Amino acid sequence: MANITEYDMYLFGTGVHYDIYKKLGAHPVTESGEDGVRFAVWAPNARCVWVIGSFNDWNETEYEMERLEPNGIYELFIPGVKVGDYYKYLILAQDGRKLYKADPYANWAELRPGTASRVADISRLKWSDDAWMKARAETENIYEKPMNIYEVHPGSWMRHPGHTEDEGFYSYRELAVTLADYVKEMGYTHVELMGISEYPFDGSWGYQVTGYYAPTSRYGPPEDFAYLVNYLHKKKIGVILDWVPAHFPRDAHGLSEFDGTCLYEYADTRKGEQPDWGTKVFDYSKTEVKNFLLGSALMWVEQYHVDGLRVDAVASMLYLDYGKRDGQWVANEYGGNQNLDAIELFRHLNTLICGRNNGVAMIAEESTAWPMVTGNAKDGGLHFTYKWNMGWMHDFLDYMKLDPFFRKDNHNKMTFAMTYAYSEKYILVLSHDEVVHLKCSMLTKMPGLGIDKYRNLMCGYTFMAGHPGKKLLFMGGEFGQLSEWSEERELDWYLLAEPHHAQLQEFVKALNALYQRYPAMYQLDDRPEGFEWINADDGYRNIFSFVRHGKTGRNNLLFVINFSPMERSDYRVGVPKKKKYTLVLDGSETRFGGTGREHETVYEAEKSPCDNRDFSFAYPLDPYGIAVFKF
Repeated sequence: MANITEYDMYLFGTGVHYDIYKKLGAHPVTESGEDGVRFAVWAPNARCVWVIGSFNDWNETEYEMERLEPNGIYELFIPGVKVGDYYKYLILAQDGRKLYKADPYANWAELRPGTASRVADISRLKWSDDAWMKARAETENIYEKPMNIYEVHPGSWMRHPGHTEDEGFYSYRELAVTLADYVKEMGYTHVELMGISEYPFDGSWGYQVTGYYAPTSRYGPPEDFAYLVNYLHKKKIGVILDWVPAHFPRDAHGLSEFDGTCLYEYADTRKGEQPDWGTKVFDYSKTEVKNFLLGSALMWVEQYHVDGLRVDAVASMLYLDYGKRDGQWVANEYGGNQNLDAIELFRHLNTLICGRNNGVAMIAEESTAWPMVTGNAKDGGLHFTYKWNMGWMHDFLDYMKLDPFFRKDNHNKMTFAMTYAYSEKYILVLSHDEVVHLKCSMLTKMPGLGIDKYRNLMCGYTFMAGHPGKKLLFMGGEFGQLSEWSEERELDWYLLAEPHHAQLQEFVKALNALYQRYPAMYQLDDRPEGFEWINADDGYRNIFSFVRHGKTGRNNLLFVINFSPMERSDYRVGVPKKKKYTLVLDGSETRFGGTGREHETVYEAEKSPCDNRDFSFAYPLDPYGIAVFKF
């Protein structure tokens, strides 16, 4: 009996078969009393399709599939095939070519350099994260929740000592314990995992995907990836995955010319190719291709309990002329450069994922001024939950790299982002992209010598923590990795034996603890009443002072940050009210590598005008001084 019904084909043909991954692909079943696997693949322009695999010694003619109309889906039940068996589809193209293709809907792939698919059964994954999933589903306002993300490339975060290549990778199960313990100790709320969807080339970091439904086998089978997510949830850590619907590689076993024609990609090379990356672009006008992408996103969220998807390279999808010169692209039907199919896909995707899964975040890596990326779809927005704030990141890094002497002339680089801070729902990011390709690590970007570099970075991280917007920091940045990141080796953990690196890590831990302890740091990120400058114009002294307000008016936080090596022993800061101000973070502490100067804990505001305020108090500010007060 056909596993795929006419109704399945109708839904798939209209692009709304949201459980399509439970039908297409390879699924262990029992039919007529026999255990086996039912295979199904969409290849409408093929002449014939066969299943070949380890179970029949890759015999090319033994298992011919049956074609179902009107979609051109092929399917076949093969008895005796088991979980773990390797397989491919042999597709005979109309022009007579034989194509040996991995399964686009496979839930497991052969470890590279092998390119076959493997039979998996993800309907029986084991979960014990009910408390987490219940709390997520009952989220009232995601924007008022803390989100402080640790971005991780699993293959290079940490490796087994003395090993190289694949032997050195931590498995998903090993990562679960080690990573969860570290993230918990450091005080992050979420991890964002790079390179989980299966990909052939390590050097692409997982951004050229061949397996949109398969966690990479580099670190273990699908059930072990589920174990990782489950374990992180039990430790109250959210999980975000990178997801790449913008393009796919040309590898012969992948989606490129899947059935001998441009099936998944636009046929017109001006739309179907991304010249900068040498990749193919999905044809978002095809309902079945849209359904393929929607199903993938839903599977990660609903089958693997993932808490968010960070959608890569959104700008390349929105603009038809992205990365292209005149003559290399074709305008839309109205003569514009917007990809109308991609816009429709984003609205469909984001309303679907968030509508069906309350508390899940859809995050856009979008680098242009496209309006309303996080705006409601009803109002013409793209309906993402958050957008990466690339403008803030560029300005922030430009300022941070400067010798303090020149910072006074670039003071506005740190204040400008507040002029548009509420135009979108933002995440402030210092991601992997900022520590590769000769851009230097976060620490080595900093000016000065020796301790000055660490003090500069502490100032920068404090400013970032206090600035409106959720947060993301790439691994290694928290302890001052010296070398640029490479996917080929683990982070330089040995640096933690040196005091300055350990002190920086200790400071980031204290900053993260402050972030989680005080709702003023995150509750009103998206509303103007959550932030107030005390002095945004103290450029001559390189000092920034501002207040973060919480919803209740209790435990507001006053930040004072000195971005210069000059001591300001006569410093006075204006304050909003005649209150007591309690020092809750002091960068002078010796455990952070500070001067060790003893500060009072409580400061009483007095009637003494300063910073255009009626009240103020005096606070001796160290070189690169950092002070956060609650009131």
